[in-house]
Amino acid sequence: MFAGNIWAGVWVGLFIVLVQAVVWRVVSRGFAAHEHDHRVLPARPEFFDFDLFDQPMNVEELDGMPLKTLSFTVFDTETTGLRPSAGDEMISIGGVRIAHNEVLSEVTFSRLINPGRSIPKESIRFHGITDIMVAAEPPATEVLHQFREFVEDSVLIAHNAAFDMKFLKLKEAETGAVFNNIVLDTLLLSVFLDNDESEHSLDAIAERYGIEIEGRHTALGDSLVTAKVFTQMLDRLEARGITTLYQALRAANKMVHVRKMQQRF
Repeated sequence: MFAGNIWAGVWVGLFIVLVQAVVWRVVSRGFAAHEHDHRVLPARPEFFDFDLFDQPMNVEELDGMPLKTLSFTVFDTETTGLRPSAGDEMISIGGVRIAHNEVLSEVTFSRLINPGRSIPKESIRFHGITDIMVAAEPPATEVLHQFREFVEDSVLIAHNAAFDMKFLKLKEAETGAVFNNIVLDTLLLSVFLDNDESEHSLDAIAERYGIEIEGRHTALGDSLVTAKVFTQMLDRLEARGITTLYQALRAANKMVHVRKMQQRF
């Protein structure tokens, strides 16, 4: 009886230790995930509803434009959600210029936007922007005019560009800020350059290219990462014989169909 009590005590003790270990592991993983939240958050879904090749283009003119001599504006938006046609709004927009294949890190644009609506909690966990932070900020009608001036006639670059361009296009009638610039999508260019890879999120591409990510899920931070990615892409495109804006647009456009097919499997 005495020996039985001893073994019962031992098993209870081991059970308590085991439970404590499991609880500590779960808690510590939670803290680690919180510290590196931008690494564990899912990537923004890919959008293909904006035909990037259906743009006003003079083929002869664009084919005579060497990519490395052009001026680019790399930009990104943060939003209240993923459905611009269903009432979601921009809450931040950022951008950085590229000239002669060099990221001009001192020539940037970064603004918060008052969306005129509440920001859902599920969106805040991605970008960290709250209602209080945008309460005193200007509306899109003001900010997009400022961004229009920043962009000028440069070529627009974005990752998953259809998503960001949809927000800009839906605001054109209200704001009067029209963005009819040529657009290149680094997601589609990544599919063209690395079609054997299944992952083309900004995080995955940056890791493949050896680019350190800072300020992830902020409009300006993501713009800077995308700009560094794009300048490396220009070298790789050149190695594939793609040296003009027209050639790059054609390559990216062809990848829309490829990417849709890949997502079926």
